Amino acid sequence: MTSTTASTELPVSADRVWQLIGGFGSLPDWLPYIPASELSEGGRVRTLVNEGGGVIVERLEAFDNASRSCSILRAPFPVTGYLSTIAVREGSAPDRARVEWSGTFTPDGIGDDEAAALFHGVSADGVAALTQSLAG
Repeated sequence: MTSTTASTELPVSADRVWQLIGGFGSLPDWLPYIPASELSEGGRVRTLVNEGGGVIVERLEAFDNASRSCSILRAPFPVTGYLSTIAVREGSAPDRARVEWSGTFTPDGIGDDEAAALFHGVSADGVAALTQSLAG
């Protein structure tokens, strides 16, 4: 099993960050390369469309509003057993938030380093996009 994590501390409260990203269908609100998200199966599955028109289907595995975290299973990548978690915690001060986007997976058809680099890039780009969305 391989894992990766991208994180950042933001100059806004954890509650404000969670209000923006905590909804399972909210990716288009803050992630520019995902312009569309459609929920199905009672809000447990989301179908995402990326900028190039590619479709990604994800299933909500766990959601905890009190601890401001959610985990998803992701399918259409060269890995198996993928579990992604995004969590928002209190930062170093009350008006700061720490965001962690992590993933665990088993590479399938590619090497550990290549798979880790792929998913770290996705997570790091997401954290950067979140930072930019909250700055604007």
